[in-house]
Amino acid sequence: MVFDAFEMSEKYKLPVLLRITTRLAHSRAGIVLVKNRIPEKKMKLPVDPLQFVLLPALARKKYRALLSSYESMKYDARISKYNSFSDGTKRELGVITCGIAYNYLMENLNEVPVDLPVLKICVYPFPVDLLKEITSRCKEILILEEGYPLIEEGLRGLLDDGIKIMGRLDGTVPREGELNPSIVAKSLSLPVSYGMTVPSLVKMRPPSFCKGCGHADTFNALIEAVNPFGQGRVFSDIGCYTLGALPPYSAINSCVDMGASVTMAIGAADAGLIPSVAVIGDSTFTHSGMTGLLDAVTKNSHVTIIISDNLTTGMTGGQRSPATGKLEKICFGIGVDPGHIRSIIPLRKNHEENVRIMKEEFEYKGVSVIISSRECIQTASKRKKAETAG
Repeated sequence: MVFDAFEMSEKYKLPVLLRITTRLAHSRAGIVLVKNRIPEKKMKLPVDPLQFVLLPALARKKYRALLSSYESMKYDARISKYNSFSDGTKRELGVITCGIAYNYLMENLNEVPVDLPVLKICVYPFPVDLLKEITSRCKEILILEEGYPLIEEGLRGLLDDGIKIMGRLDGTVPREGELNPSIVAKSLSLPVSYGMTVPSLVKMRPPSFCKGCGHADTFNALIEAVNPFGQGRVFSDIGCYTLGALPPYSAINSCVDMGASVTMAIGAADAGLIPSVAVIGDSTFTHSGMTGLLDAVTKNSHVTIIISDNLTTGMTGGQRSPATGKLEKICFGIGVDPGHIRSIIPLRKNHEENVRIMKEEFEYKGVSVIISSRECIQTASKRKKAETAG
């Protein structure tokens, strides 16, 4: 599909998206490398110099061209080969499905043979004629899809012609949660033969900080320092440190997207929640936090930004962080008062000092930054092993 997606994108000069769901993203399987790799195409500028200029007048023309391309794409061989219909002898109910939901369906139909008409939709756009293959035969349609009922919502306008439609929207399939073979079996009124048996000895293990993680010591100091001011004032970003929202810390009150910790803290301070504290990682800070800090400096917001610096991009594998060794200079360049750019080392032996520094900055009526620096325990271990081996 990825190869065809690139070819379609080149042919129609459109972006092509490959949509995967959580269960597929969390799956593992062996892979086979392609023997005949396609060489990288040479860079070339678009024939139309205005192709990527989205002024309103140009956008209207491009939308007209897009509609025309869609009509052509529906019948392109690279699309039609992925969408398929198989007829069945029991035509009271037909099933429209896609992605991993199709696999769950087939597991059930192979276990308890039921000859149902099945329409598998894997690529969009597709011709409406494809729907008639199943709607002309069946009185009821069950839609099985993972995640949000995207297909179901899109098809209801096409199928609402007397045919009963079932799926996530009417409760036949649970609206929340991931699908599995058992849920699909229930929706088809088939015997449930799949299940997960968890031995009593196996206990749930929620994610937690690694032993020796600097983020943990940062939160231990933060919890004690912020406690006199009251709860509900710690805004986090996305990273390993977001685990500070879970017990035993329960220290985070909001986490939305990369960079939002700083701007949420600014908004909270504007609303009167003072002090407001943002916790952000070193990599996320350079990705999305610097613009928020500039906003805070411009407004002279009463916020404290704690940059939990583990000297790496820890959450996604330990890639080099562009912020390493530069955080103080970046904050100074943005305009933070150098007297309120403080550095701490998150270790238990420094706990009392770290709490004192945090309290001092929480009291400061302006923008302050606390840089809590200690190398990620995982990358530190790998580095020491490499040094020993070398």
